[in-house]
Amino acid sequence: MNDLVLIRPSKKMEKDIWEYRQEYLLCGEKHINGCCGIGYYDDFDTWLEFVLAIEKDKLSREGVHVSTFFSVRKSDNKIIGSIQLRHFLTEDLKRHGGHIGYGIRPAERKKGYGRQQLLLILDLAGRMGMSKVMISCDKDNIASGRTAMSCGGVLKCENLYKGKQQQIFWITL
Repeated sequence: MNDLVLIRPSKKMEKDIWEYRQEYLLCGEKHINGCCGIGYYDDFDTWLEFVLAIEKDKLSREGVHVSTFFSVRKSDNKIIGSIQLRHFLTEDLKRHGGHIGYGIRPAERKKGYGRQQLLLILDLAGRMGMSKVMISCDKDNIASGRTAMSCGGVLKCENLYKGKQQQIFWITL
């Protein structure tokens, strides 16, 4: 069952994206995975300009091109999650970043949406010519690790990054 679709952010989605951001902030989560640091922006247009530019025109803070999407539930057009696909990895990202970052809005967690969202982006990565992708997550983020494994992720190593234990998964496409 897949009742999600990936949508690129646009001005038309401003109200819904800002509500998505607000839900995280109200839960005390300023770092919102998979959406280019939206929790740190106060201006939608500035954020959107950055997101659209790093897909093709300029590089992200990590030095790569990144495609950003929101997972939207088909039945009610509600944003359920956010997910990013880095088009390639720098040496630094190979150690602790990966190709994909994702998050599910707090009210929709533990409903299987993370897996659906990840499968959609893996399909896109395959169509872009990628043969495998890397995902990293904090070791204590059990849900993210399980999501990666449910989509074929194989734990390759664990390391310490910024004082936290991190797991590195690879998924062959």
